[in-house]
Amino acid sequence: AQLMESGGGSVQAGGSLRLSCEDSGYAFSSYCLGWFRQAPGKEREGLAAIDHDGTTKYAESVEGRFTISRENVKHTLYLQMNSLKSEDTATYYCARQRKPATCSPDFQWSFGYWGQGTQVTVSS
Repeated sequence: AQLMESGGGSVQAGGSLRLSCEDSGYAFSSYCLGWFRQAPGKEREGLAAIDHDGTTKYAESVEGRFTISRENVKHTLYLQMNSLKSEDTATYYCARQRKPATCSPDFQWSFGYWGQGTQVTVSS
């Protein structure tokens, strides 16, 4: 699988952005997908994951502000980000599990395919 993110950019605090991730691999609809981010000097953080059946899980830091969704026909994963804060500034990555496992953003080890990342900058 090859993943490619898009939709990053600069936005003021309180604004919104929608990230997209296209997956060129096969069997897209069968796998758990997730969004992660990494800020300078910090560890990579799991944000949200969505299973093949649409079940979602979120990190506490983004629950209620971010929404993960998928469009299997288009092989595309989305992350709608609302009420953005300066602390949301980071490089955002999408990822796909290599084989079926518990679908959670807490289990980064289970995600074997990663995109190259897209930068999100939130100014206050």
